[in-house]
Parts: sequence; C-alpha cells; structure tokens
Amino acid sequence: MPRVLLVDDDVELCAMQKEYLSMEGFDVEAVHTGEDGVAAVLASNYDMIVLDVMMPGMNGIDALRQIRQHSRVPVVMLTARGDDIDRIVGLELGADDYVPKPSSPRELVARIRAILRRAGSARNVAAAAQPLVCGQLTVRPEQRHAEWNGEPLELTSTEFNLIEALVRSAGRVVSKQELSQSALGRDLARYDRSIDVHVSNLRHKLGLLPDGRSPIQTVRGAGFQLLVA
Repeated sequence: MPRVLLVDDDVELCAMQKEYLSMEGFDVEAVHTGEDGVAAVLASNYDMIVLDVMMPGMNGIDALRQIRQHSRVPVVMLTARGDDIDRIVGLELGADDYVPKPSSPRELVARIRAILRRAGSARNVAAAAQPLVCGQLTVRPEQRHAEWNGEPLELTSTEFNLIEALVRSAGRVVSKQELSQSALGRDLARYDRSIDVHVSNLRHKLGLLPDGRSPIQTVRGAGFQLLVA
C-alpha cells in the first residue's frame, strides 16, 4: 500500500483528501504545517508527498527546498489555479508535478498514480538490463541511477524519467507530449510549462559538452533532442 503524506494547513480539505485517498488504496498521513511536513519526511519513508504551497509560517516552497536537501521522494505541489510563478518555482526546486487548487480528489489521485506508475515501472526493469549509455551520460534504469562523466546525478523521480526517455531516443527529436507521457504519465495541457522547467533543471545538472553546447538541445516547434556525442 503506497504511503502518502499530505501537507496542507486546510484541515477540512486534508480530511476529505485523506478519506478519498484511503478509499483508493493509499496509506495516508496528514500534517498541517510546513515544519511538520519536513520533520515527517526526515523521520519516515513515504512513496509520495502532496505539498500545499500557501501555508502560514514555512510555506510549501520553503518546505520543498528543505525536503530536497535530504530526499528524492516524489512531490506533487498544490498551487493556486493560474499561479504560474508558484508552479515554475516548485518545479525548479524539484517538484515532480503540480495540481491546481481547487481540484477534485479524483484528479489528485490520477496525478499520484501516474507518477508512482512511472517510478514503479522503472524499478521493475530486470536487474540484468544493460545500462543506457550516451556519450558522457550513463543511465541505469534498474537502479534508478544516472551518471554524468562518471559522477552521480541527484535527480528527482520525474527528472530521472525524463532523462531515461531522452537517452532511449538519443539523437532523435522527442516531442513535449511524448516526454510528458514518459515522465509524468499524462498528456501535456495547453500552456503547461512543466516539461520545459524539468528540462531546464536537467541542463543545469548536466552542464555543457566540451564544445560548449548543452547535451539537451531544443528543436523549435518540435521538442528536445539528446545529443549522441
């Protein structure tokens, strides 16, 4: 039973989400401050964190920043509908996806399952599988591990899904829609910049090739391409 931690100061909403998620087969705990959310993540193991942005005291952005210093656990942010700034900042700090508020519990469950499904599928790859190698990049799907120039990359679950999808299609242009399905397990909505932000994060972590180019190239109007060399 996947363990989910809800972090939201709206006690009534938390109770509703907890009840719905429990009926859907999740083991759910809830806390109502950013500080308690960070403490819970450090004290126990969860399969997913659902983190509200707007909380008094330590808000969700600050809580995510602290969580990412210690854990790669998948995080879904709850953001005000239409607030692109919170969404982009959250994704830049390592959130895996976001759900706008107000939203239905059904949508939240769908997002959680999509991320867990992607992470679980990768973990279930046979241990004998060969690593995926593209130039300076090595990806080991069975271990959820990636290296650049022999150095480990600290990637979120979604970032790993994204780099795995790119390396499996190295040299080929991959559309944002394909990457959204591979990394997030959902269609990319209109004006959704999630993939752009995740790619930006990956570029920052990978650095540059010896010739000064980014290993992930933007192909205008088409998508992204991982350079073979």
